[in-house]
Amino acid sequence: MSIEIGIVLILIALAGGAVLGAYARRRLDESQMGSAEQLSAQLIENGKKEVETLRKEAELQAKDTVLKAKAEWEGEARELRRELQGFLRSVISMPRRVRSNWHAQAREKQLARQESSIHDREAEVEELALHQAEQLERVASMTAEEARQHLMSTMESQARHDAARGIKQIEDEARETADKKAKEILSLAIQRYAGDYVAEKTVSVVALPSDEMKGRIIGREGRNIRAIEAATGIDLIIDDTPEAVIISGFNPVRREVARLALEKLVTDGRIHPARIEEIVQKAEEDVNQSIRESGEQATFDVGVHGIHAEVVKLIGRLKYRTSYGQNILKHSLEVAFLCGVMASELGINVKQAKRAGLLHDLGKAVDHEVEGSHAMIGADLARKYGESAEIVHAIAAHHEEEKPSTVLAVLVQAADALSGARPGARREMLETYVKRLEELERIGTSFVGVECCYAIQAGREIRVMVSSDKVSDAHSHVLARDIAQKIEGEMTYPGQIKVNVIRETRAIGYAK
Repeated sequence: MSIEIGIVLILIALAGGAVLGAYARRRLDESQMGSAEQLSAQLIENGKKEVETLRKEAELQAKDTVLKAKAEWEGEARELRRELQGFLRSVISMPRRVRSNWHAQAREKQLARQESSIHDREAEVEELALHQAEQLERVASMTAEEARQHLMSTMESQARHDAARGIKQIEDEARETADKKAKEILSLAIQRYAGDYVAEKTVSVVALPSDEMKGRIIGREGRNIRAIEAATGIDLIIDDTPEAVIISGFNPVRREVARLALEKLVTDGRIHPARIEEIVQKAEEDVNQSIRESGEQATFDVGVHGIHAEVVKLIGRLKYRTSYGQNILKHSLEVAFLCGVMASELGINVKQAKRAGLLHDLGKAVDHEVEGSHAMIGADLARKYGESAEIVHAIAAHHEEEKPSTVLAVLVQAADALSGARPGARREMLETYVKRLEELERIGTSFVGVECCYAIQAGREIRVMVSSDKVSDAHSHVLARDIAQKIEGEMTYPGQIKVNVIRETRAIGYAK
């Protein structure tokens, strides 16, 4: 309203100026007195004074108008406040249930308004997010799916790095507390048991006094050799080998019976079918007696009692069984003693540990007759002849056919590896040895980032050289574990194999 009044006043001033101008011109024409410039200046000065006067009057009028409007608004506000206070007094005077209903309705209306506002804000946020996503796609030159894939791959790589670093930290912490104690226990066990070890193998060649004896062993039309093979269940190979007969058979006990019988026949000189049957029967009795005595002596040496008679016989049969040139009965005795020493250090049942160590390779006594691994066969035999569940589990788990779940099972596993893995304990054929080394190197080089791999320490360790650009320090620990797991899954080997991953960065500069 004040602006309109100002405009009107300005228009009045302009009109007054125009009137004054016309009046001046009329006066100038009528009187023609004085100079035109002086008259114009005087008229302009007079017009300015009038305009200033009008402006001040307009401002005063505008202030009056504002004051009147403010007074009217304050009056209306006071009236509205009085009405509101009266309404509140009426509300307060209502019954409580009416007031609660009213409050509930008011609350519902308020919640409805808030919900509507929230929906509006959600719509605005979704629209803004869509707009930002479009801008990001335009700036990054990739779609949302491509960005998501990139983010996932980045997060996966970071997670793998963090996991590798965490694994290394956990391994270091566990190694700090366990490695020292484990070394002490193992070194003490080795020091306290110093058994002699000679690489043995089942005798398969019988020496003859002369090549003439070959004809007597064969007999007329081959009747003697057929009688020997029928009575013993093994094959005799008589070839161009000078003064020797080769015995071939899968059953080590039968092979031993045939060896003893053939040596007695050669010494006696009387070789015919009736004599052969008699000598073979005596050789079987001698071998069975030796088996019983060996089994009883083994249980006596270890100090375990209450073993079933059939289990004792099976233990004795291990005397004629070898693995990589190592006699299984001597190996079982050594494992039993090592288990006992380590069990005493750990504070667990020593007799039970010795018992599990002695019986851990029980399945090898009959593994040429029964299908399956010797660990599971031995566990079935132990269960059949009344051994405890702990002993059965330790036998079944010593080669990871079952996951070790007791301290005793882990103890037997460690003692078995300790007995079979030390240098000189076992031997193998050259072709098998070379093939095993080649397989180790092949597995090592099959992983990404590996530059070369070398099998050393007669296959007890492999050294894996990795590229520093492709494999980080943290990932090298994961790589070592993956290589070890692949070796465990694809190969059969005595003892254990150490996987050593080596990573280095070389920087070379030249000063000229």
